[in-house]
Order: sequence, then structure tokens, then C-alpha cells
Amino acid sequence: MTRRTGAVLLVGTILGGWSAPLLAQEATEAAPAPVVAQPAPVAPPATPGTIRSISVRGAERLEPATVISYSNLTPGQDYTAEVLDTALKDLYATELFADVVITGADTGNLVITVKENPVINRIILEGNKRIKEDKIMPEIRLAPRQIFTRSKVRSDVDRIIELYKRSGRFAATVEPKIVQLDQNRVDLVFEIVEGPVSKVRAINIIGNDHYGDGRLRKEMYTREAGGILGFFRSNDSYDPDRLAADQQKLRAFYLTEGYADFRVVSALAELTPDRKDFVITYVVEEGPRYKFGTIDTESSLRDLSSDTLQKFIRLRQGDWFNAKAVEDVVTSLNEIAGAQGYAFADISPTYDRDAENHIMSIRFKVNETPRVYVERIDIRGNTTTRDKVIRREFRINEGDAFNALKVKRSQDRLQSLGFFQEKLEVKQTQGSAPDRVILSTDLEEKSTGELQLSAGYSSLEKFIVAASIQQRNFMGKGQEVGAGVNWSRYSRSVNLSFTEPYLFDKNVLLGGEIYRREYNSYRQTSTDSRNNTYSQQSTGGGLRLGFPVNEFISFGTRYSLVNDKITLDESTYFLDEDGDGVKECSTVLAGRYLCDQLGTTLSSVVGYSLIFDNRNGIRATRGQRFVFSQDFAGLGGDAKYIRTRADATKFFRLPKSFILSVHGEGGYIHPLKSDPEPGVDAIRLSDRFFGPQMRGFDIRGIGPRVQRVAYADLTGTLGDEVRGTDAIGGRAYYMGRLELEIPVSSNIKSLGLRPSAFIDVGSVFNLTKPNLEDIRVVCNPNKAGLPVVFRRNGDADLTCPADIPEPGGPEAQIIDYRAPQPGFKEYYLGDSWKPRLSIGVGVNWVSPFGPLRIDIAKAILKQEGDETKLFSFNVGTQF
Repeated sequence: MTRRTGAVLLVGTILGGWSAPLLAQEATEAAPAPVVAQPAPVAPPATPGTIRSISVRGAERLEPATVISYSNLTPGQDYTAEVLDTALKDLYATELFADVVITGADTGNLVITVKENPVINRIILEGNKRIKEDKIMPEIRLAPRQIFTRSKVRSDVDRIIELYKRSGRFAATVEPKIVQLDQNRVDLVFEIVEGPVSKVRAINIIGNDHYGDGRLRKEMYTREAGGILGFFRSNDSYDPDRLAADQQKLRAFYLTEGYADFRVVSALAELTPDRKDFVITYVVEEGPRYKFGTIDTESSLRDLSSDTLQKFIRLRQGDWFNAKAVEDVVTSLNEIAGAQGYAFADISPTYDRDAENHIMSIRFKVNETPRVYVERIDIRGNTTTRDKVIRREFRINEGDAFNALKVKRSQDRLQSLGFFQEKLEVKQTQGSAPDRVILSTDLEEKSTGELQLSAGYSSLEKFIVAASIQQRNFMGKGQEVGAGVNWSRYSRSVNLSFTEPYLFDKNVLLGGEIYRREYNSYRQTSTDSRNNTYSQQSTGGGLRLGFPVNEFISFGTRYSLVNDKITLDESTYFLDEDGDGVKECSTVLAGRYLCDQLGTTLSSVVGYSLIFDNRNGIRATRGQRFVFSQDFAGLGGDAKYIRTRADATKFFRLPKSFILSVHGEGGYIHPLKSDPEPGVDAIRLSDRFFGPQMRGFDIRGIGPRVQRVAYADLTGTLGDEVRGTDAIGGRAYYMGRLELEIPVSSNIKSLGLRPSAFIDVGSVFNLTKPNLEDIRVVCNPNKAGLPVVFRRNGDADLTCPADIPEPGGPEAQIIDYRAPQPGFKEYYLGDSWKPRLSIGVGVNWVSPFGPLRIDIAKAILKQEGDETKLFSFNVGTQF
């Protein structure tokens, strides 16, 4: 009895994880005859503890012999409870079975009963909205037609959760479920609860004595969640990589403030109990603050003496130590050495720390290094832009002596093309010999073709609609072609253009365009309403030719033929005052100054421009641009004048990443013929300057204008009502602008915000005083709608005729008048060289709705008649 009990084995297994325990059970129902492995030869009955035979039950996909081989059991083998338990573990280790039972241990005739793991039919994701299926599926190692195993499912769950953690969702959960199908198949379903993005609830700093937590938080990339702009912020979620970067930012900040011994002792991110947010804690040691001691140079280069290098060092003994300033000096010295042909100048600062007196002395040592030559120029990454388009922008060629200034200039010219990524860099690597250097640039091309439909709203132009197609790198040749249509309340245009920057592979620019433009002027009233007045239609085209004089100076010439037509709405401003059936421009309704400008002018204009430009890219931070141009109208056509303009801008990169730009421009039109008649300027309305848009003033808000003021009654007393103000331009203008772009913290920069403060000053002036009207009495139209008739007279007692026959009688051609009304008087204002001045702040914002520019400007100096505007904005988007 004891031997029988010792021979009986009951083997159970418990599988960890999310499922209920699976217990190995002995089958009780009748089963088909087992498949018996090769039995031992006929012999006396085996003694208990020896395997006589092994059979397999429940195998569907696997052969019985395969199952037996996985168990590592063979007939004739002695067995114990430990041996059978090991066999059971070996079978489970194959991950082919959901359940395994070994019976028959009491007789030696072992029966292995298995339940095979199902085959996966398909894998389904549910609940994933923030991370799409194409991002999750590559993380899942299981696949259809593979064997389902719990361990692999568990690994896949861990990978999915890790993916959500990388996206900032640490509260995400994944629950795998199976749907049983026939033929031992299952659908594997991952039910995902994504949860919210885990925010940074608080950032605590311990050990900072000299700077508060708030000041240090501004230096970090990571921001605490919440606040007014929290909805737009993207850097308030927890990111382990950002945590490491913030430690470097803290160290960099303290090193620029003189704390040379600063270190971050620890940085700990703890998940809150609700698993929604993180609390980050930094422990820091600031250490003492150092000042610069002696600052020396030592040079082993023949062409660069220590005295020469010392002139370029901007550090001063006694100033607070600044590691960034030291790096800037090394960069500056490298550029100086590079300009002399030393591509790999070995410049190293050595520090002498006086820990007792908190003094940091520095010696900049320039070690001996050979002059080098450019072995070759490697260009990679340009899939569309042709190689020659890129190489022609290099200011240094293969075989030339290395020059760091020319390499930097080449980099700026490539950046100015606008074809490649923003932070383009020309790198230097060692060539085949110590005196050889390889220049290389890895390009990342941007889209240069635009097919755009845009709409927007401007506080000046109201609704704006534009459609354009443009290719700035046509066929990879660097050519620019474009077509566009624009429509707004006051302007409309359509144009076609083409530019070849390198004609016949020579550094000669050829361009041309044809266009039709229409501008509708308006008359501003005292009620702040705007009534359209004249329309200016310009139809024309032009050709331009340009070539470089040297690296920074270029010369261009051009010719244009333009037909300008100025019209007024006949139904509003034309009358048949003589009763002869012919309507003419009414000087009373429109003003004599406008009636004198009606008609068509053909302008044949030839001109030239001289340009100096050494800016460091499209969004310049240093350098300057100057343009001087003249146009001569008179080579045929009706217009006769010489127009001269100058335009200059200079950029300064100030400390603390401030960028200052100083801009000035001006122009003058000299007529080549005298005024055609008194009160009519020789420069027609379509050719005059109206000045650039000054912030703080309305569109065309400065310069000469005619203002119409109504009489209060029939006695000739002037009232306060302004019936309209027309801007009529001038022969001369000037404008200056001082603008400071303000650096912002990383979180504001991540919102696409670039604030600035500015001062604008300018004026439009110098025009022949136009003929003005003084209308005391206005006679109204009759009930039949016959034209208005006016009487111009200084006699306040004049009245309109009253005893006139009704229309339709024998004297129907005579107009029927009704009661008269007070007239108006016109004034000429704003023709002064005296400056208009405005000051304000603005911001460029790459918003979710499109690029937005907002300006708030206050007009400090203005002249009589100027029209001001405190707030203006412009926004547009693509759809």
C-alpha cells in the first residue's frame, strides 16, 4: 500500500499573469487507445519507478513523437516525482501548450495529455486614439498564424505601455483578451485605455541659495502644467530625455553666472499617487562665485602672434566668470585662424583656479598646426536640387587654400536659397593628408513648390483671399516660376513671373513678369466709415537683368511698360450738369483734384539698382542690406520723370540673444516736365509715393490729403462734419524703423511667438497744392431722379429756383430743383516734411490658424489730417 501511494503522482501547475490558475487534472472520461512509443522488448514486468511506455493524448497539430521528445522521457528510464515534474516544466517551456497532465505514474505506463495553445487568427486594437495603429503594430511581436502564448502577450503589453510612456501617457493600461474561434483559433484583442498625458505638476529645486525656483525654472525646457497658455503648451508633459537636458541647461546657466563649481546632485521624477502627473525634484550645489583673473594668450603660429590674438579677446579681468564667453572667444579665435588657412587650429583654454580667492585665470593657447587646402567638397542629400546649383553657391573650390570666412559665406548663401533645412552646416573633416581638408554638407531639402489657397482677415483690408502656385526650385535648377491671384476690399491682382538666377550657367540673373493690378482708394469720413473713390488699374510687364559686381555687391537693370488707368464710378461721381446728355466728372462730388487725374497713362520705364547684401540668411541676425535704385520714365509713353529710392537695413546681435534691426528708406520723384496747369501736379496720382505702412497709422494714413468739411447751415458757418478725406500721395517720402526682437524662454518659443518692440518715423510730402472747392449751397435733385445741380457762390443768400415746370412738359429739359442744402469746403492738409512718430510692440505668432502678426502702436507725433490706428492684426491660413 505504501509503495502504491508513493508511486502515484498528482502534478499541478499554476501560471502567473492575468488569467485564472490552470490546474493539471487527470482525465476521467474514456479515451481512445493511446499511441504507445517504442516499448521495450518483452520482458518481465517492470518494477515500479521504471517507464514501461509513453502515450500522448490531445495532440492535434503536433505528432505524438514530437510531444514525447519535448518531455525528455524515454521508455525504460527510471523516474521519480522530480523527473516527471521536470518533464512537465520542459513541455510548458516550449510554449506550445495551454495545459499538460502526466498520468500513469503508478503503473509505469505514462500518458501525457496536452491541450495545445491556439493559433492567432488576427490581432485587434481597441481604444487607441492618440497613437494610431501604424505606430503600435510594429511594437507587437505576435502575428496572425503564430502560436498564442501568454508570455509573448505579456511582452507585447509591456512594449505597448512603453510606447505610451514615451508619448507622455504613464497612466495608460493595456488588457489583452481572446475571442475563441473554431479549429482552436483565437482573435487576440488589446483593449487600451490611453489615459491623459502625464503633466509635470511641480518642479522643486533644493540647494539654490542665490536664485529662486522661479528664475531657474525659466532656464529649463520643461514647464509646470497650468496657466493661461497651458492649452497651447507642449513642454509641460513629462519626458525623461527633457529631464536630462534640463540638468545641462541649469549647469550652463550657473556657469555663465560665475558658479564654476556648480553641479546637479540628483534629479528625481516621482509619479503622483493618482498616476496622472509627475513631481520633479532637483538637488543642486551652487558653490562659490568666481571672477576672471589674468587672461593671456600664447600662439605657436607664425602668422598669428599673441599680441594679435589678444586684441580679439573681449574678456576683462575682474568680471564675473562666464563659461559661454570663454567658448565665444575660442570660436572667434578659430575663425581668425581659419581666415589665415588653418582649418584645424588647435586652440585650448587652460584654467588656473584659485579656490581660496575665487579667481579663475585663463590662458588661451594656440598650438602649431599646418595650413591646409580643400581636397574635395562632398554634397549629400540633394534628391531634387542639381549638384551644380549647390556648388555654384560655394565661395571656395576644390584645390583652394582653406579659408574659414569663405566657408561661412558659402554656408550663408546656401541658407539664403531657401531650399534646405534651417540649420544647414558645412562641416570640415581631415583629408587624406594632414594638410588636406574635406568640406561636406548633409542637406535636407524642403518643399519649394507651393499650391496654395489662402484666406484671412486684416484689420485694414478686411477679408483677403489669395490663390497662387509657385515653384522656387523649378526642376531642381534653382529657377523660380509663379502665378497668383489676390483679392481684398481695396486691392486685386493677378500675375505671372519667371526668374533664372544663372543664365547659360553664368552668374547673370534674368527675370520677367506680367501682371494686372487694381487698387480702390477710399474716402475716410468723420463717422469712421469708408467710401470708395477712384480706382487705379495697372496692366503691364517687365524684364530685369542682374549680375554680381563682387561677393556682396550686385547690379541690376530693368525695363517695364505699364498702362495705368484711373477711373471714378460714373453713377456716383459723374453728372450731366449742362443738360446735353453727356455726363462728366463732377468736381463737386469727386473733387477737382480727382477729376484732373482721370484718364490713361502709358509709362515706359528703364531703371537700375545697386545692391549690397551680406546678411546671414533669410531671417537675418547679423549683416546689412543696402539698395540704391533709379527709374527713368520717358523712353516713349506719357509719363516723364526720374524716380530715386534708397533702402538700407542693418542687423545687430546683442547680448542675451536680443536682435536689433535698424531700417531706413526714402525716395524722390523729379518731374521732367512742368505742371500742366495751375493746381495740377506734373506727377500723376498713379506714380506718386504714398509711403510704406507705418504702424500706429492707418493705411495711406500720412501725407498730403484733401479733407472736405460740411457747412453747418446756409449762412456759410462751417460745422464739424468731415464728409471725406482723400490721400493723394507726394513726390518725396522717408521712413525709419528701429526694432528690437525680444528673446523668449523655450516654452514661449515652442508656441511660435516672436515678440518685438519698435519705433517708426516717417513722412510723405512735396506736392503741388491742388485746386479746392468751396461750395456754400447745394441744390437737391427732383422727385423724378433728374441729376443733381450745384451752385458755387460765396453769396449765402443764393437760393435754388422754385418755379420750374414739372418734367414732361414743353420745358422738360429744365431741371426741377427742390430745397437747397448747406455745401462744404475743402482743405489741403498733411504736406509736411515734419516726422510722424509711433512707438509700439508687436508679435509674430505661428498660430494653429496660420501666421499671425499683431501690432499695438501709439502715434506720438502726427500732422493735421493724419489718420491713426492703435491696433492692427493680420492672420491667414491654408485650406
